[in-house]
Amino acid sequence: MSRPSLRALRAAVFAAACVLVSAALHGLAGGGPVRLEVMLAALALAWTGAYLLGRHQRGMEVLLAACFATQYGMHHLFSTGAVTPVPPSHEHGSPVGMLLVHAMTALLSAWWLERGESALAALLHLAVTTVHRWWRILSVLAGTLVELAPQALHPSHDERVDCPQSWGAAAIPRRGPPLRFSLL
Repeated sequence: MSRPSLRALRAAVFAAACVLVSAALHGLAGGGPVRLEVMLAALALAWTGAYLLGRHQRGMEVLLAACFATQYGMHHLFSTGAVTPVPPSHEHGSPVGMLLVHAMTALLSAWWLERGESALAALLHLAVTTVHRWWRILSVLAGTLVELAPQALHPSHDERVDCPQSWGAAAIPRRGPPLRFSLL
């Protein structure tokens, strides 16, 4: 879970979903559309925060605090970076409505992160465990085949084949009289 490439991918998915949903809801609450460069800045900031927090699995308290801080920052960033600049005095919509939109998005994001991280961790654990089991089985089979291969590929006519008694020793042909008669 903490490998940099996997962390970067998880952070990118989270940042894209979080910023796009937040920008859409911000606009629906009366904030207006957001300029592209402001969206890219919000994506970069959200990605950085998600990447830094993604090193370890976090609890709901940490995720909720981080998501509320992110939404607070995005609200101000979107308000100052709107296509038609709107002063941050909340003239673009009701302050209560805007607060509810960002609070709801923060709660949803924190819940999604917490559940998603748990599900992803469980899924990766199952995948690694399954792959490890198959690898162990294949290693045992490969080891057995490697041990059998020299004899199977290069049989020697001078060597005797030793078979355990439990393997049907009666089926092994022998020359000469049976042992009980040869002792006389």
